[in-house]
Amino acid sequence: MAWEIIWWVIFFIMNIALIAANLYQIVCLTDLEADYMNPYDSSSRINAVIIPEMVIHGVCCALFLLTGHWLMFLLTLPLTIYNAMLYSKRRHLIDVTEVFRFIGAEKKLRIVRLAFYLFLFVLVVIRMVIAIVNNLIDDEEEGVHGFGMF
Repeated sequence: MAWEIIWWVIFFIMNIALIAANLYQIVCLTDLEADYMNPYDSSSRINAVIIPEMVIHGVCCALFLLTGHWLMFLLTLPLTIYNAMLYSKRRHLIDVTEVFRFIGAEKKLRIVRLAFYLFLFVLVVIRMVIAIVNNLIDDEEEGVHGFGMF
């Protein structure tokens, strides 16, 4: 049962990383929109975190599958497929020359992803707490039965 807690802590850390990467991208796009940053800097900073974000999300989805958390796997699968589609069509990176044309759509996409990651965060925290409570209850029951033999 301790493995269940370890898996949920790993999912928790991965989810925090996804939220942080997404917030960073939103801040970069907002700074670009407010003209605090030039398009080259903004695009290079965002492009530097896009691939790690996709990889972390894909690994998280695969771990949900491998650990048998089917509902969480099915919940994260559409975004994983979308990320794979973007990567295969080479549309995952932001183009410096056309960043202003798509800035509104890019911000909306990242806000929707942030909402999804926050929803996933709530689910992971709830499942982690449930796993911890179940582990504590199982440990208490083992202690009671162990003393009954003597």
